[in-house]
Amino acid sequence: EKLKDFGYRAFHEMTAGAKALAMAFYGSASKLSYIAECGGGSREALSEIQRFPEDYDAAGVWGFDGYKTLMHFGQLWVYAATHQEPGRVIPPEKYPAIHQAVLDQCDAKVDGIKDGAIEDPPRCHFDPKVLLCKGADGPTCLTAAQVDAVRAIYSPVTNPRTKKAVYSSLYPGSELGWAQLGGAQPFPNAVEFLRWVVFADPSWDYKNRPPNFDSDLALASQPEKTVINADNPDIKKFIARGGKLLIVEGWADAAIAPGGAVRYYTEARAKSGNSKSVRDSVRLFMVPGMGHCPGVNGAENYDVDAFKILQDWKQNGKAPEELIATHYKAGKEVGKRLVCAYPKVAVYRGAGAAEDPANFSCKMPK
Repeated sequence: EKLKDFGYRAFHEMTAGAKALAMAFYGSASKLSYIAECGGGSREALSEIQRFPEDYDAAGVWGFDGYKTLMHFGQLWVYAATHQEPGRVIPPEKYPAIHQAVLDQCDAKVDGIKDGAIEDPPRCHFDPKVLLCKGADGPTCLTAAQVDAVRAIYSPVTNPRTKKAVYSSLYPGSELGWAQLGGAQPFPNAVEFLRWVVFADPSWDYKNRPPNFDSDLALASQPEKTVINADNPDIKKFIARGGKLLIVEGWADAAIAPGGAVRYYTEARAKSGNSKSVRDSVRLFMVPGMGHCPGVNGAENYDVDAFKILQDWKQNGKAPEELIATHYKAGKEVGKRLVCAYPKVAVYRGAGAAEDPANFSCKMPK
């Protein structure tokens, strides 16, 4: 038991040590403690509120990584989809064409305006067959094998024997991030995870022995391996002591399939009874167009001052119903976007600039 929880317990002990140092320096204990993490660090925040609910008063999680074992199989799923046979490989120069075709079909489908982002990707039912090459192959069309590969990427990770979906797919709108998963090699973190954690075999090579989404997933699901997850939806103790959990995820995240955040939010709410206290203690915001973690760098990105929202929520007692994401292109701010508390979506009021949050309102999707 001690070995099983060693990593997370070590972080818990560091938290206790930091509080002790603050007590020694300031002469009084801290009134409130916050933790806010993204990606792999998000597991630290999640594990804290799940395993040691007394450590923090509020937690912020973005780039949701609670289902680590499944997440890595999700990364390998994209590589498998594009490398089952040579003809399925999608050259990087084709990703913009796929992305644009998705926007052409679904950009204004939910929010009522073409603004370069898909407001509710699960409602975008895009068939890549529209890009099937009618003549010679080229950067703006897909071969029949590549059409099948794209369809597989949009499909959830599925056990080939039971046909059961086990983890989230990537969603329409994420295409510009596929290169890191469907390139010449699989995503390196996923490879290392299988080599050292699942197989404990330094000689394992994905080229000679490709991952199996039935037996290998079963092996990765053994208790001594799933302990690295932070997926326990029972956070009733954290909520009971007034804890607040803010989850911010990008619908265009290609590194970690965003459906994991929706799944955890739904399960945590259900586990705690969906009472008013739960609704006031857990919030999820799905940001259209945002990739892995908020930020200002890259060709296109969205930044959210989620930590300030977390502070205002805990200290002023009002659960956030919406937030403002700042839109950046090539490091320069180009506008702002209204983001609604899930499952609501931002809908265009019918007039004004697309990058002005005042021109949108939060509504339940129809």
